[in-house]
Amino acid sequence: ELRGVTFRYPGAEDDTLRDLNMKIKQGEKIAIVGFNGAGKTTLVKLLMRLYDPCSGGILLNGKDIREYNLESYRSSFGVVFQDYKQFALTVAENVLGRPMREGDDKIVEDCLRRAGIWDKISALPAGIYMTREFDDDGLILSGGESQKLAIASVYARNSTVVILDEPSSALDPIAEHEMYKQMYLACEGKTMIFISHRLSSAVDADRIFLIEDGRIKESGSHSELMSMNGSYAEMFKAQAESYTDA
Repeated sequence: ELRGVTFRYPGAEDDTLRDLNMKIKQGEKIAIVGFNGAGKTTLVKLLMRLYDPCSGGILLNGKDIREYNLESYRSSFGVVFQDYKQFALTVAENVLGRPMREGDDKIVEDCLRRAGIWDKISALPAGIYMTREFDDDGLILSGGESQKLAIASVYARNSTVVILDEPSSALDPIAEHEMYKQMYLACEGKTMIFISHRLSSAVDADRIFLIEDGRIKESGSHSELMSMNGSYAEMFKAQAESYTDA
């Protein structure tokens, strides 16, 4: 729960988020949408405690998140940020976020399959390293492939909350649709919070929050927001027309 959360970056003249109030239930699928610069990514970073609010509070089960052990609190999240980077380690270690252990092969394969990148990885030499910092033959992935690898790493973590910050920005609409389909299946019973610039991905969310100028302007399901015929409906129709024209 967010109660009156306001946040301003050091040195900034204006608040990025202003008096945000929001409740998210366990197991809900939540979409955060809005124009660039609206404060969507900042909201996610506050939930992760990468920053603390300047005023107001964020609560988990009625308890201020600043009262939890930081490492324990963050371990409950599986996160993919826009600027996801690979480490100069093996593909498996990038997926797991740790060294390989006995029996991990099947886990890694399952995660890569569900993320839609197993065919690419399985055709490469076993144990291949990511990047070419330490290996001239290191694997370099495209933007879309990198995002799929990031999704695989979320599958590998037993987190109760999954946060996805523009996870499909480098994917085409068909690949994006398949990714969200797999994510909904994989996150059954988990809380899922995702930011997306393509509103088509928000259609199946339990609730959608439209943030504008640092405030929640509209909230509700897709059908509820469309019936309001407000900002969300206007944005959705504009994007739909772009796809139709294409």
